[in-house]
Amino acid sequence: MAVIVWIVEGTWPACVDAARTHTPDDADIVLLHVTGHEIPGAAHGAFAGLLGRGHPERDPGTRLEHLAAASAQQLLEQAAARLGRPCTRIERTGRLEREVIIAAQDADLLIVARDGDPSRLGPKSLGPASRFVVDHAPCPVLLVWPEPTPGLDSIPPPPPHPPHHR
Repeated sequence: MAVIVWIVEGTWPACVDAARTHTPDDADIVLLHVTGHEIPGAAHGAFAGLLGRGHPERDPGTRLEHLAAASAQQLLEQAAARLGRPCTRIERTGRLEREVIIAAQDADLLIVARDGDPSRLGPKSLGPASRFVVDHAPCPVLLVWPEPTPGLDSIPPPPPHPPHHR
């Protein structure tokens, strides 16, 4: 069984715990972290547009890329330690949701944490990237709560019935 565990800052412990609990001991587990390209790209563009292209060693986008890679490695190390069994660690860069879908193309299971509103059940408990992943995953998805699950009373009441037309 090939399992992809999407490692995201703030929600990853719940995903790792789900992998430990809901997958066989002999599963091939991949811890996946994706670094978005938006912030370093904006810094590269600002540097090139405002300060010129003469000194690439001063480009703040490069520094941001290095910081992001170091942070990703640290998260993956922490996740692997929490998992406590053999796994593969993969770090990708690009559009978060697309990179997760590509990584999961041959997986038997993808583990994703809710990253939206944690106070209520429903669609707003998923952020845009995780919603895309859940909607487009090429394999079964185990969707986990990173915090205790809200109660059923967090579901809004149904709208009133419309009046009957005469």
